[in-house]
Amino acid sequence: MIKWKEETIIEANIEKVWSLFLDKNIYKIMDKVEDHVLIEKQENEVGAKHRQSYREGKRVETYIVETLAYEDLPEKKHKKVSFVLGKAFEITFSFTLYKIDDNQTKFVYEGQNKGVNFVGRAMLKLGSEKSNNKVVQEFMEKVEREALEL
Repeated sequence: MIKWKEETIIEANIEKVWSLFLDKNIYKIMDKVEDHVLIEKQENEVGAKHRQSYREGKRVETYIVETLAYEDLPEKKHKKVSFVLGKAFEITFSFTLYKIDDNQTKFVYEGQNKGVNFVGRAMLKLGSEKSNNKVVQEFMEKVEREALEL
């Protein structure tokens, strides 16, 4: 299993940063996502489900993303989702935003990638923690860059 928890301060209003996690803006921060369609409930509800397609090279994977937690308060925003990728990995992650002041937001990104079968567990053991950390850092930088452009 791979776990991560990273945080940073973004020089932007919490509402601007939060808007990046709305369905209509998901492509801005997740550029490998090709399709993101709500199929059950509303996007701001626990239990909401989306059919999502993700491209890695020439391969496209489609899976169902379920919202496990959702909180939208003036001082704190939180969304936690989970999905199974390629019948091999269960990926759960969350985005939490804390309002520091009108122009600063603390962004916490944490999650885990767990092998659900022998192949998944073996691939995680063979994968490098360094490459996973790079993916996490690149995502955090992308969110910050996009927030500053809003």
